[in-house]
Amino acid sequence: MWRWGPPAFVALAAMAALTALTADAAARQARSAPTETTAPREAGEPIMAIVSIKTQQVTFYDSEGWILRAPVSTGTTGRDTPAGVFAVIEKDKDHHSTLYDDAWMPNMQRITWNGIALHGGPLPGYAASHGCVRMPYEFAEDLFDKTWIGMRVIISPNDATPVQFSHPALFVPKAEALAAAPARAETLAREAAEAAETADEAKKAAATTARETASLTASLRKLESLKTRADAELAFADKALAAAKTDQARARAEAQKQKATSKATELGAQLDAAKADAKSKLDAAAAAKDAAKAIQTRKADTAKAASEAKLALEPVSVYISRATQKIYVRRNTHKPWPDGGEVFDATIEAPVTIRDPDRRIGTHVFTAMARSEAGLRWTAVTIDNGDDAKDALDRISIPQDVLDRIAPTALPRSSIIVSDEPLSRETNYRTEFVAVLNNQPQGGFVTRRPTVDVPVASANYWGNNGFGFFFQPNWNSQPGNIRPRAGQYYQRIQQRWW
Repeated sequence: MWRWGPPAFVALAAMAALTALTADAAARQARSAPTETTAPREAGEPIMAIVSIKTQQVTFYDSEGWILRAPVSTGTTGRDTPAGVFAVIEKDKDHHSTLYDDAWMPNMQRITWNGIALHGGPLPGYAASHGCVRMPYEFAEDLFDKTWIGMRVIISPNDATPVQFSHPALFVPKAEALAAAPARAETLAREAAEAAETADEAKKAAATTARETASLTASLRKLESLKTRADAELAFADKALAAAKTDQARARAEAQKQKATSKATELGAQLDAAKADAKSKLDAAAAAKDAAKAIQTRKADTAKAASEAKLALEPVSVYISRATQKIYVRRNTHKPWPDGGEVFDATIEAPVTIRDPDRRIGTHVFTAMARSEAGLRWTAVTIDNGDDAKDALDRISIPQDVLDRIAPTALPRSSIIVSDEPLSRETNYRTEFVAVLNNQPQGGFVTRRPTVDVPVASANYWGNNGFGFFFQPNWNSQPGNIRPRAGQYYQRIQQRWW
């Protein structure tokens, strides 16, 4: 009885109160936590996803607005999910990580090659991942077949929502250019194929002629060598004749000279005849070589034109960086890369004029959601403050030659990203644009293993071989979580390693 005195009852009462408070807090948390919701309308193809780190929620949008929402679990402190602008670059229905002990990541949609992805996973109600964005298992499964390579993924430190937006700087396609684009692409592709075939034939013909003239050239060189030797023997005979002191020596020298003269004359005649006979063949070989070069040039020109025409049928993505004072343009070629993902064309890169370049501009994503009477209907998403979206575009002058190449055939799902940030070192030949906010935690994202140079799609990518690449280091890019200045940094791009 002594052990159940007043102190024990006080302790029991405290424990009961604590349990009640804990249960009440858990219930409140459960009530306030986001739940999976679906828009009360027929959903279209998702165009973008926005992840809010603050509210641990992801929202998917089609051309008419939001269509799906679900809770997520982003990275823990020290392994934070980086805030920034990304795109889906690979999908794997049954992915297992080689970085985290074969961890199961079902319905994985990769957004960086160094290990950041959206996938199904456990949701404890708070940030708990190693940097990925976990979604509910069934939600991730239902979503997997709806998304596409290149779909925009925006990870915002706070809540962010697309708002209807218009501005003179946004692309306005031309109806006649859009209508003519498919036929033009088909025609140029056919011309490029014909030019490639002609170039191959010319190359083979030039090679055959070169082989034939090679033996002819060798024969001429042999005759020239023999003629040179005969001339030397004749000169020696002349010297011997001049040096002869006796009639006998003079007779031997004259006989030697006569023989050398006869030989030199005969070889001279043979050489002149061989040169005359070879001239037309050598001229023909030189002409074939020049023709092959000209045809190869035409092949390259038509391949480039066909490539641009085919790319014009794809939505265009543009990135404008205040840090590097450049504009970058990308389109998906839909060419699979053997090691995973698809190759993005990156042949357009140019300086861009930004007024007051030392003043922050923010990070804004402008997306063409659908066609409209004016051309395209756009939205804007701001995830990092600076200027508002309108003032940001007011400060930018896009080069006219770049506009002429991409604006007339701009399609829905095209986008323009304006940011203070340079492109991340994660931007490479198998990604769309990757840019992270350097004023937000990035955790393990900045400590991933560095890699070597990787191939980038070249201007003649659409050649017959299907892969036209050259090795090139990345643009000025984010080296870590330091706020960059214009043109300050240079980093090599990263390749997949896990």
